Amino acid sequence: MKPLRVLHIYRTYFPESRGGLEESIRQLCLATQPLGVSNTVFCLARNPHPERMQRPEGQLVRARSWAEIASCNFGGWDAVKQCRAAADKADVLQVHYPWPFADMLIPFVRSHHQPLLVTYVSDIVRQRGLGLLYAPLRKHLLGSADCIVASSPNYVRTSEILANHRDKVVEIPHCMEPLPHPDPVLVERWQAKLGKGFFLFIGVLRYYKGLHFLLEAARSVRTPVVLIGDGPEGEALRAKARNLNLDDQVRFLGALPNADKLAILSLCRAVIFPSHLRSEAFGMTLLEGAQAAKPLVSCEIGTGTSWINVDGETGLVVAPENPSELARAMNTLATDDVLCKRLGEGAHLRWERLFSPAVVGRAYRALYDKLLEDRT
Repeated sequence: MKPLRVLHIYRTYFPESRGGLEESIRQLCLATQPLGVSNTVFCLARNPHPERMQRPEGQLVRARSWAEIASCNFGGWDAVKQCRAAADKADVLQVHYPWPFADMLIPFVRSHHQPLLVTYVSDIVRQRGLGLLYAPLRKHLLGSADCIVASSPNYVRTSEILANHRDKVVEIPHCMEPLPHPDPVLVERWQAKLGKGFFLFIGVLRYYKGLHFLLEAARSVRTPVVLIGDGPEGEALRAKARNLNLDDQVRFLGALPNADKLAILSLCRAVIFPSHLRSEAFGMTLLEGAQAAKPLVSCEIGTGTSWINVDGETGLVVAPENPSELARAMNTLATDDVLCKRLGEGAHLRWERLFSPAVVGRAYRALYDKLLEDRT
């Protein structure tokens, strides 16, 4: 298979930033590596030293982030030069949208007119006013793209922006590599602290994760709830849990190393993912739960969460912003071992069929090849 080089462009990346989108890029790079794809990731960082790093998934190139406005990082001329140098070596440019600064970068760095692929991660949900100002720039980016990749048919169906570019849209989901076996020593250690059979949330504690509704639901659920992760909403959520007298019911563990996360995941009864806004476009945590054969609980928000979690097949899907319905789903799983086993097995089978690296990696390699063939 002919080698090819892909430059991924996104505003943040490991190790400075950790989130679902960063993880989805990492997983994509790992999935395409065995198929002859050499991946480079360009991003901004508050402390971009070293500027170049070799990671298992590929090379990382970083420039300084000079400002952040409404979750959008902006760089200076140095960012343009570094991105241009990386783009000069790439066969395909892949922008992970939304990042308005990337839209401004592309005309300056696409010197060889390489195929431009836009991975459409999410609509702009929270900053609607700024979104209107950004609309002309977005229109130019999507109009100049050779292809737009959406991560689920649900998002294609419900996005007003994608409706204007249906002729360019291809559906390829994010993927998740097989999880390693948990460390037995860590499993024993965490079981002594947490027990077994609890509900588990993993992720950054952000405004759209619906965790305040999860805390309300926990008042009506006897099974403990464990949260792994930290973020902007952490302090407010801990205060709310104290006000609701949930200290014995809900455990906030903060951010943990992957080995500890895997050990805790093996001990849980089900994975809870109560995101209630379209800012949650996919849900990499759901893929972790599915790969681990755990039943899933999520909300119907018209995005990829309900493409991963199919109600009655892989888990339970409830209405967003509805603590009573969320509590009812949790209590159903808490008292039905047979249902949990069936849904967990269904989640794992769906991961194998749709979201495994082998499936997604082949789909992206075929798309890259087609884009390059169309240019010849």
